[in-house]
Amino acid sequence: EVQLVESGGGLVQAGGSLRLSCAASGFTFDAGAIGWFRQAPGKEPEGVSCIMNSDGTTYYAASVKGRFTISSDNAKNTVYLQINNLKPEDTAVYVCGVYGSCHDPQNEYDYVGQGTQVTVSS
Repeated sequence: EVQLVESGGGLVQAGGSLRLSCAASGFTFDAGAIGWFRQAPGKEPEGVSCIMNSDGTTYYAASVKGRFTISSDNAKNTVYLQINNLKPEDTAVYVCGVYGSCHDPQNEYDYVGQGTQVTVSS
């Protein structure tokens, strides 16, 4: 059974940083991709970043480029999302998912976690 567990969210002030983790079990990082998307209240989900398991190619939404960094530790079956210079508009539930490719639409994941809440105060 594939499980994804996100952690690392919290309440931070604007300008602060967080590192989110997505720990996977029942799944090995030898194919496909791991993507992060976020869901803010009253808004559509937004794909923010993705990493290809085959070669580590990374992708970022324009809204987060330069502030978010995605990385993976294959030995730990964990993908990280480093978020710097947090802004109030980053407030959302951040969710990781397993995809066939980083080019797949945000909502076409094979597996998804429960998410971790990030709240940024101004």
